[in-house]
Amino acid sequence: MQPRIKIYTRSFDLRLYLLSKGLFEQMGVPCVRLTDTSADGYFYKMLRDGECDIAINVDEDAFITDPEAVMDLAHKVWEEGLANAGCSDGDPAVTGRDKVVTNPFFNVLNLSLIRPTFDRSKLVRSYSDREPYYPFFRWMAENFKTLYLRPERHSDGISTAAFDPSGRELCLHSWFSRFYSMPSRIVRRIEPSQGMQKERIDALIREAYGKRGLEVPSFGAGLRVQFAADKALRWAIKIPQRISHWPYKIKRKFALSRRTDG
Repeated sequence: MQPRIKIYTRSFDLRLYLLSKGLFEQMGVPCVRLTDTSADGYFYKMLRDGECDIAINVDEDAFITDPEAVMDLAHKVWEEGLANAGCSDGDPAVTGRDKVVTNPFFNVLNLSLIRPTFDRSKLVRSYSDREPYYPFFRWMAENFKTLYLRPERHSDGISTAAFDPSGRELCLHSWFSRFYSMPSRIVRRIEPSQGMQKERIDALIREAYGKRGLEVPSFGAGLRVQFAADKALRWAIKIPQRISHWPYKIKRKFALSRRTDG
């Protein structure tokens, strides 16, 4: 039996999504853009898709450089009964935080293995969790086998390359894509140390397309209008979502400060 494979991308920026999709849409599997989901909610959407056995989760700012290696990894996860393949969040080339959790910029998830026993209500959450998706990945690591992929820091000093077990590069992940379409003067006010992200990310995109021997797509006026409209819609949905999470974030900070003081 061959697994039913799909590519899922949690997306906020339509331009970035199309640039990322240009590197995986020819892989012969369905591509699904997931919008307006929480940092962990999109995994639960994948699990509800009864027409998918293996999910290739690719961030919109993660650019696939070897599609054959990605598909081989998907079949390896299926054939070896693994639940997840991804880079440890604890690696210095990723975030240097939790070693057990895999960062979701790129994962191969065995939904057919996870789905029968998954119960969202039983995920153990902690105020020390750095991200909302930590309980989900921790649960997988505790109950199934995880294949940890090797990450490496890119020469730009920020981006991360992910490699399969045989050393083939799978993708390049830029980080800070939330600043991609923002003017640098605004970025510097929000996050002073993270200006000029667009130039760096565009360079990474050119590198990924170059490795594939492809031309970076150009977008006409009609699509640029669509990008602006899509961004306005995404922000209109995201801002209320962010505000609704403030009480939890305040409680979390208070709990962590009390623990530190104690």
